[in-house]
Amino acid sequence: MKRLPILPTLVVGLAVAAMVALGLWQLLDRLPEKEAYLAQLAANPARPVIAFPLTPDESLLFRRTVADCRPPVTIRRAGAGAAGFRLIATCSVPHGSLQVQLGTTHDPRAEIAWPGGRVTGYVAHAPDGRSLIQSAFDHRPQAMLLVADTPVAGLAANPRPDIDSVPNNHLAYAVQWFLFAAIAAIIYVLAVIRRNRMVVVRNAPR
Repeated sequence: MKRLPILPTLVVGLAVAAMVALGLWQLLDRLPEKEAYLAQLAANPARPVIAFPLTPDESLLFRRTVADCRPPVTIRRAGAGAAGFRLIATCSVPHGSLQVQLGTTHDPRAEIAWPGGRVTGYVAHAPDGRSLIQSAFDHRPQAMLLVADTPVAGLAANPRPDIDSVPNNHLAYAVQWFLFAAIAAIIYVLAVIRRNRMVVVRNAPR
């Protein structure tokens, strides 16, 4: 009688069960959480204006905000995709510092002078220099950025709040885990069938 190898079958079974569990977690837990979060972000631009949050708070993304940016002011460039470059000022506020996206430009050598002052706009993520691998091990929250409504003279306007810029990959993750589980099970079944055939051939009378 053909038998399944006990230990390998147990190991593969546990691995498949773990992958299915991860897929269900993404589908039934993480996906609804992310959809609720995205719904909150979509409503944020219509909510009342708040003082710019100095402590990172993901729930405040896209909220209308205001801050007084005080000297000293330093300005740097950061990539902005199709918009070219964004110029970001770092300045002082009570009890901390503030980053303000002043506008965008396609000129990689663009320089502007901006003394600071009152800025209105919306809350966004500041550029993060961490790689994907670093982010997986470094769980510090991403710093916040004030994206100004009105660009500084010489710069193009900043983009408006865009909910599509916040990824929602949990359905894709769930599908991936289910596919991994199916592939692992199929490969193991094929391997067992091949093993059993080889056993039959070896044991066949000569």
